[in-house]
Amino acid sequence: MLDLNFVRENLEAVREGLRARYFPTEALDQFVEQDAERRRIISEADDVNQARNAASKEIGDLIKSGKKDEAEAKKAEVAGLKEKQLELETKRDAAEAAMHELLAGLPNVPAEDVPVGADENANKEIRKWSEPREFDFEPKDHVDLGVALGILDLERATKIAGARFSIFNGLGAQLNRALINFMLDLHTREHGFTETVPPFIVNRDALFGSGQLPKFEGDLFHLKDERGFALIPTSEVPLVNYYADEILNSADLPKRLTAYSPCFRSEAGSYGRDTRGVIRLHQFEKVEMIVLCKPEESESEHETMTLYAEKVLQLLGLPYRTVVLSTGDMGFGAKKTYDIEVWLPSQSTYREISSCSNCGDFQARRMNLRFRRGGSAKPEFAHTLNGSGLAIGRTWIAILENYQQPDGTIQIPEILHQYMGGVTKIG
Repeated sequence: MLDLNFVRENLEAVREGLRARYFPTEALDQFVEQDAERRRIISEADDVNQARNAASKEIGDLIKSGKKDEAEAKKAEVAGLKEKQLELETKRDAAEAAMHELLAGLPNVPAEDVPVGADENANKEIRKWSEPREFDFEPKDHVDLGVALGILDLERATKIAGARFSIFNGLGAQLNRALINFMLDLHTREHGFTETVPPFIVNRDALFGSGQLPKFEGDLFHLKDERGFALIPTSEVPLVNYYADEILNSADLPKRLTAYSPCFRSEAGSYGRDTRGVIRLHQFEKVEMIVLCKPEESESEHETMTLYAEKVLQLLGLPYRTVVLSTGDMGFGAKKTYDIEVWLPSQSTYREISSCSNCGDFQARRMNLRFRRGGSAKPEFAHTLNGSGLAIGRTWIAILENYQQPDGTIQIPEILHQYMGGVTKIG
């Protein structure tokens, strides 16, 4: 969430940031109106309080002078002023609540070096790794490959749950598990992350803190429970909230957490997109990376996190490119985002497999996550970063398509042989 004072003091800069994100600025106009109303109410309340204090002093003087009738009349006046003051405090609280609600609905302001554009067409490629394989046969997509090998079953998944669910079988399921273990081992043993197994169900406070609420209410799978529980759309939600409402020691930063989890999304608004196969599902899996750090560290941590995600693809031998997202394509809470896109031969294009975002203090402010530099220093809001390291299902797809052979078999990347019990080929 944006800082109230920052918005108030940098109104036009915030307005330009919202315009760059193609976000309506009417809410900012309402914020200004509510802020003016709040200031007016506070000023009036101060006047009433001064009058009340003066009247109270008069009562004492009147009583000392023996003017009881006049003192009683003044008491009635004070009672009326007290009632007026309570009324103004209620109006002030309402104005502050309205301002908080307006701020909660505003996205993060993009960093200065983010390309301005309405959608993904304005994204900017910053690097590419490895050239896509040239096939001497017509490459199949992951659905045809997986179904023919008996490792992917979409029909029975639909029977059991509905559209946009999948079942992995046999070596397909083993490959899925191998990818999870490989990614977790890499991030914990080489990249310095602490492995965590968080709750897969969270409350509304955690969803608000990470920025899922109120904007993405419709994308969540809610439990029919009076406590407001929902299934996690990503383990970013529980991980980034780990230290919510706490003040950390600056010497303990940065903190790096990683977790495997299933993820659940309704994919509201995406109907008709990527309906074939396992590219866009209601239930999928990811290995997530989270970093909590001091403000001056977040830019370098962002670059490093992105390289860690890229390392997974390099070790798997999968061609990819990295792009910086435009202002109109970024997520709600991000100030800057890198997307890593893996090459899919069946589509002859790159598709997103990881998104690494620097959220600045946007999430920390929503969840009241702070740190202290030492001694009696004033607590500051931490910076939070998140990145997929990687999406398991899309990595599974990329391996099938990039490592397919003319006879329909799939070669297993060498780095995964130890995780596959020595299996080097599916088929």
